[in-house]
Amino acid sequence: MYLNFMNVDPSKTGSPEVSATRPKKVSTFLLLGPAFVAAIAYVDPGNVAANLTAGAQYGYLLVWVLVAANLVAVLVQYLSSKLGLVSGQSLPSLLGDRLSRRSRLAYWAQAEVVAIATDLAEVIGGAIALKILFDLPLLLGGIIVGVVSLFLLSIQSTRGQRPFETVIITLLAIIAIGFLAGLFVGDVNWGQAAGGIVPRLEGTNSVVLAASMLGATVMPHAIYLHSALSVDRHGTAPRASIPRLLKASRWDVVLSLVIAGSVNIAMLLLAASSLRGQDGTDTIEGAHAVVTANLGELVGLFFGIGLLASGLASSAVGSYAGASIMQGLLRVNVPIVWQRAVTMIPALIILGIGADPTWSLVLSQVVLSLGIPFAMIPLVRLTMNRTVMGKYTNTRIITVIAIAASALIIVLNVVLLVLLALGID
Repeated sequence: MYLNFMNVDPSKTGSPEVSATRPKKVSTFLLLGPAFVAAIAYVDPGNVAANLTAGAQYGYLLVWVLVAANLVAVLVQYLSSKLGLVSGQSLPSLLGDRLSRRSRLAYWAQAEVVAIATDLAEVIGGAIALKILFDLPLLLGGIIVGVVSLFLLSIQSTRGQRPFETVIITLLAIIAIGFLAGLFVGDVNWGQAAGGIVPRLEGTNSVVLAASMLGATVMPHAIYLHSALSVDRHGTAPRASIPRLLKASRWDVVLSLVIAGSVNIAMLLLAASSLRGQDGTDTIEGAHAVVTANLGELVGLFFGIGLLASGLASSAVGSYAGASIMQGLLRVNVPIVWQRAVTMIPALIILGIGADPTWSLVLSQVVLSLGIPFAMIPLVRLTMNRTVMGKYTNTRIITVIAIAASALIIVLNVVLLVLLALGID
């Protein structure tokens, strides 16, 4: 089975052939969707682990990280979508055109490490959810998550882009309900939560968690993916339709990331109000048990269902991203089963050897944070390039903000590595 990225049925996806010859006037609402798929990356199980850990250990201290990361995410995802809409190519494809063979292989290698870290979070998170809900062994749960994610991917290749988007958006709604439910019965200190917007850190572990939360929020595979989603949905759009598509994309990105950002902040607030000072909250399973004990069985059930939906949806979307990266950089169509197997194996090994799954999730997000500059810097440079973007090149202020955001992420990663190397608390 292959992901049918560029050879799908034109009647289902708005392919170049249809859009170039018979442009149709459709409502902005019907143009929404790609950003909601990309937004799944912002509410995957890695987010759950990082945000619950941050809230349980530091209370409301790191709220500012999520707010800042979500603002950066809005800009980055819009730029990725704009790149795909204007150029008619994905970010990996544009990189593949500009890099030598050796550079393409090296770039793909780091992107594959990112894909493995992504799958680590998604498979382990889904497995934990299945253990919470049905008491399944973690290894069996991981295998089930992988199989179900392949089924979800088959919807894209057999039914087209829009049905796939509909399924993923439905799962996003389930995730939102699952993690927002606790706020309605929890005892959040809104004054302290507002104080958490002020940037500050407390020692090495808080830096590790901040980087983990950043990597879980601004995820590199989502940066690569969004451009591919825009191409797969709209093909090579007629030049006259690009302004309208860009407007729709802005709405798409803002709406989807408001939802994703709200879910992330809700996770941290739930942990800060219900888990801090409680024993056994250093794992997702322990956090679920404490949430259930403090807030009730129904909230605990919603928590488990939200985590399962997160693992299943993000696993499928992560594999979609991995296939688009491989196709763009290596110029090959690899069966998605093999792509899925390569990135799943490390996660299954960790589950099989009994490593701490929650801390593995947090560390996977640190790896993702380290991979962000490799996606962001080319994205900013390409969207600044008038040859690629024409009149849609970034404005000066957008360029300055994008460069500043990239620099901030790089500095945070350097500080993280130095602190970890020196073992400073």
